[in-house]
Amino acid sequence: MDVNALLASPTTLPSLPRAVALLMAELAQDEPNLRRVNQLFGTDPALAARLLCLANSEEFGAPRTVAGLPEALALVDTAQLRELVATAPLGTTSRSVPGINMQQFWRYSLHTAKLARSLAGHVHHSQAAAYTAGLLHGLGEIVIHLAEPERAQSLNTLVAPLDLRRCKLELRIFGFSYGRVTGALAKRWQLPQTVVDALNYQHAPFENNTYEPLAGILHLAAWRVRARESGLDEREMTVTFPDEVGLPLGLDIDRVLSQDPIDWTAPRNELEVEVAEMNYLV
Repeated sequence: MDVNALLASPTTLPSLPRAVALLMAELAQDEPNLRRVNQLFGTDPALAARLLCLANSEEFGAPRTVAGLPEALALVDTAQLRELVATAPLGTTSRSVPGINMQQFWRYSLHTAKLARSLAGHVHHSQAAAYTAGLLHGLGEIVIHLAEPERAQSLNTLVAPLDLRRCKLELRIFGFSYGRVTGALAKRWQLPQTVVDALNYQHAPFENNTYEPLAGILHLAAWRVRARESGLDEREMTVTFPDEVGLPLGLDIDRVLSQDPIDWTAPRNELEVEVAEMNYLV
């Protein structure tokens, strides 16, 4: 099965129930607080993807494609936002996506987005595009688990979904990786080509015909957060740090770690994490 065949199977990307509930409550107001709406969309990969897909649709006919959530929200009216949120599938149980810990996935995606934005600011790249790429980049893993549950579960017995080796093993076993799946989704959603390329080549930024710095930023951000989720110690991080990706960006391991905006000691409970993130401006 190739990526197109994989995406031919209908799949629904689940959203964080708390984010949906808070968005519904905010959008029910006569004058919703757009800053809070922006924050809430920025905590959930599936909701963000739906919003960006809508903003980049032919309905709006924008002269250029939209990469960031604030720009997308400026195009979509409140009634459309209510409909988008009200119809969002919820990840209500631990088995919403068999083989994936969704609380961990939501946390991981948010942390990667925040770190990608921080690194992008350091190298003078679009922070909005970096945040979007970081937030969405792992959605292909969800699609693989939903469309190919048995094969994905079999792979899970070898390496966890967030293991640093995951992409290479998916390429070997499936012929494609979660990054290529996410890139194909982003193309269907008509996201900017820079974002599509970053998602497609997030694992191997130099395989693209033209080097896209955003792919390198995303690669480094994902490495950092996966290393944390995998519990790597200082020595293991030093050994696994992708120097060849950081070099063109002027980012060595010390610089990447110093740009880390995440409080790793924060509560890890789904609801506590989500509420805490409401105070972080996307």
